[in-house]
Amino acid sequence: MIVRKSPMEIEKMHASGQLVGRILVALRKAVKPGTTTMDLEEQALEMILEAGAKPAFKGYYVPAVKRKFPAALCTSVNAEVVHGIPSRRRVLREGDIVKVDCGVLLDGFYGDSATTVPVGRISPETERLLRVTRESLDLAVEQMRDGHRLFDVSGAVQRHVEGNGFSIVKEFAGHGIGRHLHEDPEVPNHVGPHMRNVRLRVGMVLAIEPMVAAGDPRTKTLRDKFTAVTMDGSNAAHFEHCVAVTHNGPRLLTAV
Repeated sequence: MIVRKSPMEIEKMHASGQLVGRILVALRKAVKPGTTTMDLEEQALEMILEAGAKPAFKGYYVPAVKRKFPAALCTSVNAEVVHGIPSRRRVLREGDIVKVDCGVLLDGFYGDSATTVPVGRISPETERLLRVTRESLDLAVEQMRDGHRLFDVSGAVQRHVEGNGFSIVKEFAGHGIGRHLHEDPEVPNHVGPHMRNVRLRVGMVLAIEPMVAAGDPRTKTLRDKFTAVTMDGSNAAHFEHCVAVTHNGPRLLTAV
């Protein structure tokens, strides 16, 4: 069931979204060669708790693997697409890219956002991967209008990504969000048969999150049961925003 939010509820989601946005801005500044992914985790957790919020991911039970996620952040480096676990042993090096995904629960509502950060100087092709992935998110956000369809959102991502020679990681998708971290509907980054093409209505809030591979988009999961990596070892990028459908068009809740 898709839950539409009232204007007051969207304001609360904006507050949680702004907290996530501020955390990601701070973490982007902290990323440099020699930083560990646990350094990012500790900084994020401190900011979450200081704001009187709770980490959305830490302790989140995943039925498919019968485990709880152990951290406040997902930190996924290079070929790791999503759900990487922060570690003191994972030291970021010049030329890496790190995907930082953060979620919070504040005043009863969730915020969720992700960014991909270059570590020092990266290759021109990797720069292009990040640019195209972020552009695909921007194009999808523009489709978040009353009366449009979910395929308008998904198709905007797919057309831009594939039109620029990159690949959609199809095993993962965005989602509705609100009082629960994951709500209906699922928000795929591609369009296909037998997929749900719901009509967008005022009050709907979606977490849109393109996950894009430079090469083969197929993934495998590492032994930790969470970290998904591209099967061919190619780099992947990930960007995410929470977006509300309003009478005045799309409203970005997680952008600061």
